Amino acid sequence: MVKELWQCLTKRRRKQFWLLLILMIMASIMEIVSIGAIVPFLAVLTSPEQIYQHHLAQPLIQILQITDSSQLLLPLTIAFILATLTAAAVRLLLLYVSTRLSYAVGADISISIYRRTLYQDYSIHASRNSSEIISGIINKTSIITGNVLVPSLFIISSAIIILGIVAIVFIINAQVTTGILVIFAILYWMITFFTKKSLRNNGQLIASQDKQRIKFLQEGLGAIREVLIDGAQEFYCKLYQRSDLLLRRALGNNFFIASSPRYLIEAVGMIIIAIMAYSLSFQEGGIVAVIPALGVLAISAQRLLPLLQQTYSSYSMIKGSRATLIDVLSLLDQPLPHRASRSLTKIMPFEKEIVFKNVSFRYADDTPWILKNVNLTFKKGKTIGFIGETGSGKSTLLDILMGLLEPTSGEFLIDNVAITRENRGAWQMHISHVPQAIYLTDSTVRENIAFGVSSEKIEDHKVYKVAQTAQVSGVIDNLKDKYKSFVGERGVQLSGGQRQRIGVARALYKDSDVLILDEATSALDNQTEKKIMQQISKMKYNQTVFIIAHRLSTLRHCDYIYRVNANYTIERVDFNQLELN
Repeated sequence: MVKELWQCLTKRRRKQFWLLLILMIMASIMEIVSIGAIVPFLAVLTSPEQIYQHHLAQPLIQILQITDSSQLLLPLTIAFILATLTAAAVRLLLLYVSTRLSYAVGADISISIYRRTLYQDYSIHASRNSSEIISGIINKTSIITGNVLVPSLFIISSAIIILGIVAIVFIINAQVTTGILVIFAILYWMITFFTKKSLRNNGQLIASQDKQRIKFLQEGLGAIREVLIDGAQEFYCKLYQRSDLLLRRALGNNFFIASSPRYLIEAVGMIIIAIMAYSLSFQEGGIVAVIPALGVLAISAQRLLPLLQQTYSSYSMIKGSRATLIDVLSLLDQPLPHRASRSLTKIMPFEKEIVFKNVSFRYADDTPWILKNVNLTFKKGKTIGFIGETGSGKSTLLDILMGLLEPTSGEFLIDNVAITRENRGAWQMHISHVPQAIYLTDSTVRENIAFGVSSEKIEDHKVYKVAQTAQVSGVIDNLKDKYKSFVGERGVQLSGGQRQRIGVARALYKDSDVLILDEATSALDNQTEKKIMQQISKMKYNQTVFIIAHRLSTLRHCDYIYRVNANYTIERVDFNQLELN
């Protein structure tokens, strides 16, 4: 799984990881040097004459012009301090760099998932719950950063340093070192064997309940009007509480499993050192002769035991996050279209007509047909209205026209060119869309009208013009900060009719030659709707307008009106006939 995650990294990040590996090796070398410096330091404290006469010390003695063994204490003390400080500094740098890199990679993964998700087909978005995506982008990428990436780096760096420390201790006493390694290996193997099932189960619980927790939050807050009216607060609190409790209990269990071996291993390590000290004290020279060796072993244990625990803890975190990692990898595996890597600068030609040729549609093989064998032609510059019962397929027809859905069979053509995944972005540059439910961001009126345009690039004169056309300028002028007033989340501080008018202004700001109004004026009074439709008809020459409406007056000025029937037939009707009916 970690290997698959590695494949998702950019070349730049992989290069940074290789540089980090070099830093890890440097940290290991400095750790070896700092531990190795203990031997001469302790030896000069206990047997300075022995160090003074040692052949390896002669170059230092000659350089420093030392004439007596007692003079060795100061330079060796300084050397030991410098080695210790240098090792600490390198390890601190390693911690800083590895942490920065791992969280930078986490940010890369998060934006990659978000980007890939935004580029998915509308049919995919319509078929899955947004809580799954939000959980993956926000929470699960954080889990991957903290419980997979960082622990993986810790395992690598700890392993390198552990090898260095073991090499030093092995030189001092090979038999004792081998015995200690065997004991620790057996202990950690037993702990791993008995906890792997719990880690796996807890990991699956964490992955599933995180999504559920967000789902309950979205549902409770998204339907807050109904929740308040129906008094359903406790219902949603209990749903969230149950999911949150299961999640945190699983997290707590994994944390305990990862942290608990430390106390056992530290106790075993101290017992081994005590036994060694007792055994070595009976050797020739007594306890004084073995103090340097014991010092090295004690310092090595002091460095080694936390590293062993860190390695096991990191392993446990990775093991417990396996299910989450699978979810993240599946989101990273979402295909990214070729057009995502290049900006659309060329709009496709549209001079003559829009054609539906034998178009049929259904969402999946096991779902009913929504459209069957639709054959329609719409000339450019005309205004076309659609009526029909709810669920008859009106909105689906326009979703295909907007390139949001692909026909299950048949062709959708613009000037005899079939719209495909490759060119639909160039076709969508022609389109402005006003749905019945307008989504407003929690930003200013100005930014909501110029949706998707950075603040510094918004053309204010254009904003004022389309606001007047949409009959919403008077409402905006009465707001405290006018066009800079915040509308609240989802436009909660505006009425339904005001939101719809801002939606119309947003579509007009795009200045497209194809305008689609899907129940876009359902919340408006007749007079306001009439003014808006009159203004739209005057705005742009040769603009093609598609209107879905239940209110017949909305369709009064349409060139053509089509009734979409539940039996998959579409018939052209006359406005006067509709009024009579």
